Amino acid sequence: YPEIVKENKLFEHYYQELKIVPEGEWDQFMEALREPLPATLRITGYKRYPEELAWHTNLSRKILRKSPQLEKFHQFLVSETESGNISRQEAVSMIPPLLLNAHPHHKILDMCAAPGSKTTQLIEMLHADMNVPFPEGFVIANDVDNKRCYLLVHQAKRLSSPCIMVVNHDASSIPRLTIDVNGKKEILFYDRILCDVPCSGDGTMRKNIDVWKKWTTLNSLQLHGLQLRIATRGAEQLVEGGRMVYSTCSLNPIEDEAVIASLLEKSEGALELADVSSELPGLKWMPGITQWKVMTKDGQWFSEWEAVPHGRHTQIRPTMFPPKDPERLQAMHLERCLRILPHHQNTGGFFVAVLVKKSSMPWNKRPPKVRGTERGRHNTKQPVRSGPTDPAELESKPVGGIDDTEITERAENVENNGSKKDGVCGPPPSKKMKLFGFKEDPFVFIPEDDPLFPPIHIRFPRWALVLHVGDRILIDSLAFGHTCFVLCLDRQVINTGIKVWCRNNSGEEFDCAFRLAQEGIYTLYPFINSRIITVSMEDVKILLTQENPFFRKLSSETYSQAKDLAKGSIVLKYEPDPTKPDTLQCPIVLCGWRGKASIRTFVPKNERLHYLRMMGLEVLAEKKKEGAVLAPESAGGSGPPEAEEAGRAPTRPRA
Repeated sequence: YPEIVKENKLFEHYYQELKIVPEGEWDQFMEALREPLPATLRITGYKRYPEELAWHTNLSRKILRKSPQLEKFHQFLVSETESGNISRQEAVSMIPPLLLNAHPHHKILDMCAAPGSKTTQLIEMLHADMNVPFPEGFVIANDVDNKRCYLLVHQAKRLSSPCIMVVNHDASSIPRLTIDVNGKKEILFYDRILCDVPCSGDGTMRKNIDVWKKWTTLNSLQLHGLQLRIATRGAEQLVEGGRMVYSTCSLNPIEDEAVIASLLEKSEGALELADVSSELPGLKWMPGITQWKVMTKDGQWFSEWEAVPHGRHTQIRPTMFPPKDPERLQAMHLERCLRILPHHQNTGGFFVAVLVKKSSMPWNKRPPKVRGTERGRHNTKQPVRSGPTDPAELESKPVGGIDDTEITERAENVENNGSKKDGVCGPPPSKKMKLFGFKEDPFVFIPEDDPLFPPIHIRFPRWALVLHVGDRILIDSLAFGHTCFVLCLDRQVINTGIKVWCRNNSGEEFDCAFRLAQEGIYTLYPFINSRIITVSMEDVKILLTQENPFFRKLSSETYSQAKDLAKGSIVLKYEPDPTKPDTLQCPIVLCGWRGKASIRTFVPKNERLHYLRMMGLEVLAEKKKEGAVLAPESAGGSGPPEAEEAGRAPTRPRA
């Protein structure tokens, strides 16, 4: 294929006219845009790592992938990313979650979440205190694209958090959620909302070079309305006193300041721009602009709405222009917006605005509440609800407001009567649903008297469990801390909770149909008080490099703890010894199976590689390609598994 020429005269003409780049810096700006974007990474912030969590490599992604000298480093990045210990994320993409200033008790909505790098940052903020297995807060991550939702699930699952729910909906009309609080249904308002909207992406030219030849102002003109609707819907769902971050990877004021100015104007003082200039010391940014013009794709400029010909009114809207009233414009403080330019810190281009909600939006008399009867959380096996509702009916109402009874009736009518055929958020045609695969197994709350529980001797509120029909039991912190959600989504929940048990194929022999899953072991461990075996670092090496080691290969201390235990799931715990600084100084918890004369661990491949790497062992490249997990000193093999156990022990989960 011919190499893309990194030139676009219309792009240069447009941004030179708007003066978003400081005087005398245009050449540096364009030179930076033509350079490949450096690869950056972020270390997972809640796994007992130091504070220097984000790293800048000064190497492009292409060089990292293709250079033979960097093959080992690239394998390290891939492995540690899959195990959830690092995230390969663009530097400017890390800014919105930081400015969201989320805390472990916050209810957070990520409106346009896929592919999920910002979502994982938010999850990390919830787990700032590793001693709290169930933070009070949670993240609901939404995306309109069903396929991208599964990418989002993959990203979130790397962090093994029970505090995430992934849903599939149009963000501009995302319905309310209701929660059961003391027997009453109440509308959920979020403490923090991330509104990282779809955009033209001209700030990504350094990594998405197709933008050079495809760039036109028409992209921004077409996206402006959607961006404003999404931001408005986010503001409606924000709690009073809450914070919403609006961001784009576009430098265009039509997608940036114009959206913010219009949102502030229609809020009539309910929203204000926060001054975050001191919150990220060291970050170089340009203040938002207060004057801009609108240009058509053929280069025609308009400075005010009144000058736009009637034939252009479907393409150019009044909200795209800055407010005319100087006092109103000054009161908006658009200079508090942040525009990050590529040449200032060798990054991509980005725009961020932080909004604080001071009062209810003007078209609402008061925050709506839904009254309902007691909904038992312990006595239902009904799937999580996914009936549709029109969000406009709940929020976008004249100043007269909506009373509680009206909201209750409307919600019930929609739930009972099915989809709203003429509404904007009705379900897509059935043919499309089949094409994109919306069919999901339902999530079912398990009652306390379910026969699943007696063989599982773990003491914590069992109503917090969610059974995914199939072979998994999950813990969901949304259920744990906030009782059962009553979802009003016209498309269903894609994923929620964290797997703590999975089906044991031969469980009938051991009176337990499930075994522990490594994915949720750190969440579940604080509630486990038996069948815990303390192991040494040498034991950990053997358990992670050999398939099914016999007791005689492990230390005598480990054998003495295991010998009297019945067959079944066990927990293997390594505690660091501070008197031996040369040994591994972080705790490790592994789930395993106590067989007749051996112990097997059930740890995904990349997590095994991570632990071995921390203990100074490197996996042979040729063995890694074969899927084996063998360190150099154990490359000779682990010997055959016990014949009797080979047919009984659960199979290893896929990595």
